[in-house]
Order: sequence, then C-alpha cells, then structure tokens
Amino acid sequence: MTSNSSANSDKVKSDKVKSHKVKGDRIKTDVQSAAAEVISGGVIAYPTEAVWGLGCDPWNRKAVERILEIKRRPMEKGLILVAADEHAIAPLLQNLAPEQVEQMRQTWPGPVTWVIPDSKGWTPEWVRGRHSSIAVRISSHPVVQALCQSWGGPLVSTSANRAGDEPLRTGEDVANLLGAEVDCIVDGEVGSLNSEPSRIFDLVSGKQLR
Repeated sequence: MTSNSSANSDKVKSDKVKSHKVKGDRIKTDVQSAAAEVISGGVIAYPTEAVWGLGCDPWNRKAVERILEIKRRPMEKGLILVAADEHAIAPLLQNLAPEQVEQMRQTWPGPVTWVIPDSKGWTPEWVRGRHSSIAVRISSHPVVQALCQSWGGPLVSTSANRAGDEPLRTGEDVANLLGAEVDCIVDGEVGSLNSEPSRIFDLVSGKQLR
C-alpha cells in the first residue's frame, strides 16, 4: 500500500501551532506546515500524552527508516501508529468482533495503545516489524489530534530518544538532542500522565504489555 500524500495535501488545515527553528531557514510555524512536512516525506517531533514523539507518514519507507536511524532502533521491533479518530484506522477494525471494538472504545481517545491483528497487511512491514499485528492509539492530545487531522491519516508515533535512553519531556530537550536530525519540532507540552508512557494492551490476549 502507498501513502495518499497527494490527496492529503488538500486536507491540510491552518491550525496555528508554533514550532522551533530546526534546520537553517526551515521554520515551521503551524500545524499546516508540519503536515506539509509529513506529506513531503519529512520527520517531525511533537508532544504526546506523556512524552515527546517522532512521527512521519507510515507508508513512506524512507521516512520511517530515518526515524529508526535517529532512534537506533531495529525495524523488526515495530512501531506504534497514532490517529485522530476511528475512521483513520477503519481497515484495521473491519475484521474485529464488535465486542473487541467496543473494548478499545472504552479507552479511546486517550493514552492507551492496543495491539490489533493486521492479517491483511494494511500497514507496511517496515512499521509492523516482525509482527502480524500493529500497535495503534487514538489520541486525545490536542496537538496530536490537529496533526493527524491536518495530515489526513495516522502518524508513526515513537518516543523521541535514542533506544535505551530516557524519553524526552520538553521541546527544548528535543531541539538540543535531535534538532539536527528532524525537520520540524512542533511547539507544545506533553499531557498529564506524570511522565509515564502510555499503557499497551494486546487485544487478542487481553494482556498488558506495558
């Protein structure tokens, strides 16, 4: 499956969210600019419910590989997708039992991630890693919501840090450590989870994975 980037370019909105200067004159001043960066294959940093995250178009392999290189994370581990609403991940929900969908709805939108079977391979292998399932979350964070709506689909969402290091909590920390490696740092603050990462559950087994 390929990205719907050309179609999504018409969906970009003009929500005003400032961002830091990252590379030379590449200054992003609003969500529209950040979404345009995603459409063009860029990597962005943005605040989430608990920590700062790195994001990109999940169907752009080069962009995903850039994130993995920044984090020094092996592809086989897989990544999380974050979305603004159920419509954005509808192909993943079509083959689930109604009670499974309702179980997830009890926690969405919010800081809970569910690992969902992706038997038809809607998500690309460079996002799923070695798994036949994909981790997804519908976020309640206003910046994440605005980014996903403006870009027109789900985003890769993985903590903005090197593998094994502590997640970053402020935009200033992201700029200092990763500013030279990302295309846009959207201004904002993390949510109120007391710096704890979001919880992850396996939809099939019901087990809490984190």
